[in-house]
Amino acid sequence: MIVINQNQVEELLPMDTCIKVIENVLKDLAAGEAIQHLRSVIPIEQENLMGLMPGYLRREEVIGAKVITIYPKNHKQGLPSHQGVVLLNDANDGSIKAIIDGTKITALRTAAVSAVATKVLSTKDSKILSLLGSGEQARTHLEAIAAVRPITKVHIWSRNVEKATVFKEEMERRISIPIQVFEEAEDAVCEADIICTLTAATEPILHREWVKEGAHINAVGACKATDRELDSDIVKRSLFYVDRVESAVNESGDYLIPLKEGKIGPNHIIGELGEVLTRKVPGRQSNSEITIFESLGLAIEDLAAANFIYQEAVKQKKGTVIPM
Repeated sequence: MIVINQNQVEELLPMDTCIKVIENVLKDLAAGEAIQHLRSVIPIEQENLMGLMPGYLRREEVIGAKVITIYPKNHKQGLPSHQGVVLLNDANDGSIKAIIDGTKITALRTAAVSAVATKVLSTKDSKILSLLGSGEQARTHLEAIAAVRPITKVHIWSRNVEKATVFKEEMERRISIPIQVFEEAEDAVCEADIICTLTAATEPILHREWVKEGAHINAVGACKATDRELDSDIVKRSLFYVDRVESAVNESGDYLIPLKEGKIGPNHIIGELGEVLTRKVPGRQSNSEITIFESLGLAIEDLAAANFIYQEAVKQKKGTVIPM
């Protein structure tokens, strides 16, 4: 068994590779070659959560699970909101192959999924990216979206303007794209071709009247049935896609709240991202449509990323080997 830490995860799984890995596993999911069940969640005090996310990659012959904690207020203490590990097992005999840091995998694969959605749902000439939120997901999303679209300008909004300014200074050194900080979310998104909502908000931070025609939205932050980042009108106006229908109808407040309000019907979800990739459902049909990808996170994404990392660790002799 190999133990692979956070720094090694980042070293072994560059973003462009992660995007390819995620695209392939989403196609496998649509083809029935990747299997998973709805995550089990244990509520903890103060709106904190612990989740268990199991899955099986038939083609890769691996099974496993991510054990993840979600503490939305951790940012105040300088800690990630999502922390955990991925357990990777051999599907043939059940033996443990690896224990891999799940915090960095979550950050990378979540952004990679948004990049895949952006690649197939946004307009090809999208140039202005708006990030709502200034945490780890904002950093990985900037890298991921810039890998699939010709981004020339980045707008960022955060409830903490100081954090947004730190983000600007850090990321402009890493990626040669100008970044502008906005004090109001409306100003940050009104010109955007691509919008990523990456916050711990429980009430809408993005409203229909702010979003221009033809924009694409990756809704990433809200992961509970009672929480949302999008108002009902923008959901109603959009072509609405998800990572997994089962997850959306159980966990997505962005979908369930407007459904309960009667703003949308039960058939508002067009399909899953993997189904768009395999042409089972249509994607964007015109440059004037607003598209939304609702990202809740899937175990098979973590397993695919973990399996790639494990294989690279073996090749490069990285990680800590622990005899079983």
